[in-house]
Amino acid sequence: MTAPGRPHPDVNPRRTFALVAGVERYEISHHWNLRGPARDALRFARWLTGPGQVPAANVRLLLSPLDDPDALDWSASEGLAALRTSYRPATEANARTALLDELPECDGDLLWIFWAGHGYLGRDRELMLPCADARPGQIRHLNLDSALRWWRTDLVGHRRFPLQAALVDACRVDAPRDSRWNFGSADYGGGRTVPGRRQFRLYASREGEAAQNDAERGAGRFTEALLGELGDRSVGEGAAFLPDAARSIHLAFRGLRERGEGWQLPQFLVDRDWDANSFLDFPAFPPFPAFPADGPPGPSLPGAPRLDQAGWDGLGELFEGRDLPRCAYEAYAWAFKAAGCTTPVDGGLPADTLLDVVADLDERQGGRTGMPLAVPFVHFLADRTARPGGGPGGGPEDPEWAAALARWVRATRERLALPALRPPPAPARKATLHVRLESPPGGEDGLLARMWLRGERTRHVWESEGSPVQLAAVRAELVRRLAEGAGAGQPHGGIGRIEFHVPYELLETDFDQWPVPRRGPGGRTRPLGTVHEVVVRCPQEREDTRTEWLEKWRWLHVQDGRHPDAVRTVEDADVTDALGLRLGAAPAPACVLGHVSGTRTAALLDALLEGGVPVAVWRRGGGTPAGGLPALLAPDAGPGAPPVFALPARVRDVRRAAAGQEPEGGDRLVLLWDDPDDTVDLRSLAT
Repeated sequence: MTAPGRPHPDVNPRRTFALVAGVERYEISHHWNLRGPARDALRFARWLTGPGQVPAANVRLLLSPLDDPDALDWSASEGLAALRTSYRPATEANARTALLDELPECDGDLLWIFWAGHGYLGRDRELMLPCADARPGQIRHLNLDSALRWWRTDLVGHRRFPLQAALVDACRVDAPRDSRWNFGSADYGGGRTVPGRRQFRLYASREGEAAQNDAERGAGRFTEALLGELGDRSVGEGAAFLPDAARSIHLAFRGLRERGEGWQLPQFLVDRDWDANSFLDFPAFPPFPAFPADGPPGPSLPGAPRLDQAGWDGLGELFEGRDLPRCAYEAYAWAFKAAGCTTPVDGGLPADTLLDVVADLDERQGGRTGMPLAVPFVHFLADRTARPGGGPGGGPEDPEWAAALARWVRATRERLALPALRPPPAPARKATLHVRLESPPGGEDGLLARMWLRGERTRHVWESEGSPVQLAAVRAELVRRLAEGAGAGQPHGGIGRIEFHVPYELLETDFDQWPVPRRGPGGRTRPLGTVHEVVVRCPQEREDTRTEWLEKWRWLHVQDGRHPDAVRTVEDADVTDALGLRLGAAPAPACVLGHVSGTRTAALLDALLEGGVPVAVWRRGGGTPAGGLPALLAPDAGPGAPPVFALPARVRDVRRAAAGQEPEGGDRLVLLWDDPDDTVDLRSLAT
C-alpha cells in the first residue's frame, strides 16, 4: 500500500491528464440553473495546475457558468490563467470529444475526471450528468458509468492510463420519468477489458440522495471537503492520499448526518485503494488517531436507539393485514421533524408495506433528540386514525387500531426511556363550496343546479328546485353566496375552493373566468379563479371506472402526491384508443398533464375518465404553455412533476399571474379534481 504523504510511484505530473467540468447554466429551463459548479471546477483545475503541477495543456476544461466567464477568478495559478483561453462550453459534444476522442490519444499515467452540476440515475442505475445543452425532450448528457466502462477497455492503449479517478459533485436521484424529460440512451460501447486498470470513484452522495450546494458561497459541500483534504499536495501525493481522503470526507459528512444537519453521505463505489487492498480496513499508515481495537467505525449511524425485539413483535401484530393508510407519507415525513432530522429528498414512501416503511426508518435511525424514527411515525398514525375519516384507505375512523397504536408508543417510550412526543399537527381543513350542475332528465333547456358548503360540517345552501336555470343564474347565486360570507367578516366569503360538478360536455367551461366583485369601492371585478381555487369534477362518468378511480386516489394519498410516478405528461402522439386502458392499468399515474392540441382534447378527456384518473391539468381549447406544464406548475422543482396536492393552489397562482396578460396566458388552465372522499348524495332535492 502506498503510504499517505508520499507520491504514488506510478504518477508523473506531466503524464497526468484531466477532464474538469462545471455546469451552472442549462438550456432546458432557468429553474435548472445553480450557482457553484463553475467555481468548484475552477478550484479543482487550480489544484491540478498549481500544487498538483499538471501542465495546463493536459487539462480539458468545460465550463458553462451563470456569470460572464471573464468575471471568474482565473488568477489563482499560471496554469489556470492559461486555461482561460482554452476552456469550452460544457455541452454533450464537447464532453464526448474530450473524454472519448482527445484524452484517449494521450499517453498518460493517471486520468482525473471531475464533474460538478446536476446528476440523475437512469433505469439501470447509471449516473447521467446533464450537459449545458440539455433540452426538454432530449436531455443531452454524459453517461459516466458507460464512459468509465469504455475507459477500462482496449480502446484506450494498453499501456496508457493504468490509474483513473472520477470525482463527482452531483446529486444521484432518480431521473424524472415524464416523457418530456427524455434522457434517451447514451451507451458508448467498448472493447475488451484490459486487466490491471484501476478506477477510483468518489461521489458526493449515495443513490437517491441530493448533493448539497451553498449558492451564496458558490461552492458544493463535497468539493469544499475534497479540496480541503488535497490541500497543497502534488498530484502524485493527492493520488496516493485519495483513499484516506475518501474516508475522512465520509466520516465528516457522517458527523453532519448524526447531528441532523443533512442526509448527504459521500460514497466510494469500490472500497479499494490503488493496490487493490480494502481501504476500509485498519490503515497501515493511519492519517487519523488510531481506532479502537475492534477496528474503524463502519457505515452504521448510531444517532439513536433502534427498535428492540419487543417493539418489532408489537408492530408485527399491529400491522398484519393492514394496507398503508392515507396519511402514511405525512407520518413518514413528520417522523423526521419530530426526531430533529432532515427529511430525505426522495419523493414518496420507500416501501409498499407498513413494516417495510418502519424498517427504512429504523435503518436510518434518529437525530439529535435520541428518538428512533419509527416511534413518531406510529404516533402520527395513532393520532390520525383516531380522527373522523382518518382510518386506513381513507375510510371511517378506526378507534380500536388507534388505541392499540397509542399503547405501543407509550410502552416503547417507557421501555427505551425515550423523550416525550409533541402532538402531530391537525389535518388542514378548507371550506369548499360545491356547485352541482346536471342536465334535466326531460331534455329541457338549461341546467339543474345545487350548492352545498363543506367545512367542519356539510350543509345544503341552494338549489334550483327542479326548474332548469341558465349558467348566468348560477353565477349570480354564487356571487351572492360569496358576498354573504364576506359581509359576515369572512375573507373571500370564508371559502377557499369552489368545485364544479358538471356533465362531461361542460368540463372546459371557463368557470374560473366568471367575474366576481372586488372588495372595496368602484364596482370592478376579478376572475373567480384568481380569488379562489377553482376545479371541475365529472361525477357522472365515474360509475364504470369506480374501482380504478378509488385505487388511484388512495394511492395518491398514501404517497402524499409526491411519488415520481404519480404524474404523467401526455402529448398528441400518446392519445390513442388504448390510452385509457394504459392509464387505468395501475395506480400510477394518478395525475395527467395534457400537452395536447385542441383536436385531441376530447380524446384525452375520454381516456382520463376511462382510466379512472382523478386529477388532470390541460389548457382550455388545447395547446402547451411555453416551457411546458411541469415548469409552469412546479417552477422550483427542476424537471420533476409538481406535488399533486399543491395543484389547486398552484393553478390559482398561475391564474393570478396571468390575469393581466394576453388571453394566451396561463389563465386557460383547467384543473380536473375528482376527490372520491369528498362526495355527498348528489341527487337533486326536488326529485
